[in-house]
Parts: sequence; structure tokens; C-alpha cells
Amino acid sequence: MDRAAFAAKIDHTILGPETTPSDVERVVREADEYGMNACVPPCYLDTASETAPEVTMVTVIGFPHGQHAPETKHTEAVRAWEAGADELDVVINVGRLRAGEGEAVTSELAEVVAAVPLPVKVIIEAPLLNDDEKRRACGCAVDADADVVKTATGFAEGGATVADVELMSEFLPVKASGGVSSYGEAKAMLEAGAERIGASSGVTLVEEFESSK
Repeated sequence: MDRAAFAAKIDHTILGPETTPSDVERVVREADEYGMNACVPPCYLDTASETAPEVTMVTVIGFPHGQHAPETKHTEAVRAWEAGADELDVVINVGRLRAGEGEAVTSELAEVVAAVPLPVKVIIEAPLLNDDEKRRACGCAVDADADVVKTATGFAEGGATVADVELMSEFLPVKASGGVSSYGEAKAMLEAGAERIGASSGVTLVEEFESSK
């Protein structure tokens, strides 16, 4: 894999609660310079798209806990698409999943998928789930016709693991996100089957990739 191919697998991310417009401008400029995608809060999509219109722009729906009402997630998704998002990362309702309400989880996700002509990644928040629950969450994503499953928001304790990527990749392509802060960690996730990496340290990952060659 060359530098460009590796960089294209990274969603350079800024989603913290103190994120400012200038933070978003910096991150999307870095994404543009290094050939990465960018993942930004939905409230800053206009700023992000104007700053770097050529960058693939990812945003989040129902973030970070997934407990928004289904109609709220639906509205968020449509507004994000209209504001310039290219891809959506949607958080499942972990509580409903753990309560055995898989049909409700699937229905909510399916409404988002049907609402927009964009790739939808489903954040299953793997650190909060046991393996059986992870499989059920991935099954909900498959049944909802989602495109990708994503390990974590980064806002729960724990993040991406090789074991979770291996498990999840049995269902759909995987975005490994949460705690991936070095090229070595990113490489391990990709070798385990991840096809995308979500990280706030995207610049570091690309620079470490280059220095490893």
C-alpha cells in the first residue's frame, strides 16, 4: 500500500464537545493536504465543506450516546446530507440492543439508511457490548442495509481492538475507531480486516507511515 492509498483509509476526526469552527478548519485543511477524509460535527458541515470542498466529509448522527428519538436521527441525517456530508456515522441505541429490542434498533437504522443517498456506517459501541451483543448489533446493521460497521465513538471507555475488528468484519466492512493513535495500531487494525480508520491523530498516522518505508 502506498501513502495515498493509506491516507485515503483515514477519517481525520474532530468531535470533542469544545470543538470550534477554527478547529474544524484546521482539521479539514490537514485532511486536504494529506489526502485523508474528515469527520466533523454536523453543526460545522457548512464551514468544513467551504474550507475544503474536495475532501470526503463524514459526520455523526445520534452522537455520542445513540439515544436520540428515531425521528430526530432521521432529521439529522437529512440535514447533514443537505449541508454537504458525503458519509454518515450513526450511533445505535445501545440500551435497546442490550434489552433485546433488535427490531427497534434495526428499524431506526433502516429509516436513516432510506432517508439519504449516502453511505451509512453504524457505530455499535463495541466496548460496551459482549461478543453476542456485538454480533446482534452487526446483524441489525446488515438488516438495515447499512454499508459499514464502526467499532466505537471514542467517548465510551475503551476503543477499537483487533478482536472486535475481526468479529465485526464477518458481517460488513469495518471502520476501526477509538484510541487508534499510531501507525502501528492502524496497521494492526487494517491487517485484522478494517477498511477505514477513524482517528484524531490522522496526520501522525500518515507521517509515521511515511517514516516506516
